[in-house]
Amino acid sequence: MAESEFNATGVRIERWLRSLTRAGQIRISDGRLALLTSYGTEIDSAPLGAVEAHKPLFAARDRALAVLNGNRYSLRLGAPDRFLQAVETARRPRA
Repeated sequence: MAESEFNATGVRIERWLRSLTRAGQIRISDGRLALLTSYGTEIDSAPLGAVEAHKPLFAARDRALAVLNGNRYSLRLGAPDRFLQAVETARRPRA
C-alpha cells in the first residue's frame, strides 16, 4: 500500500443530519479521497478530480464540506484548512 498523502483521525463524519461516525478517518492517497469509519470500513471514496471540498460560510470553524459521488458530507476535524490544502495539493499535476 502506498504511503498516504494526508491522513486525519478522530473525524466526525455526517451525511445530512445523520452521524455516520464520531471517530472516523479521512485518507488521501493515490489520487483518491476515502472516508473511513473508526473500524476502517470505507464509507465512501472517489478520485480527487471528482471531489468538491470547501469550508462552509456559516458554520463552526472546525467544519469542512465534501461532496463525493453526489453525496454531501459534513466533516468536523481539528484543522479543516490542512484538509482543504491537502486536497488542492493532491489535485495538482506533478512535474
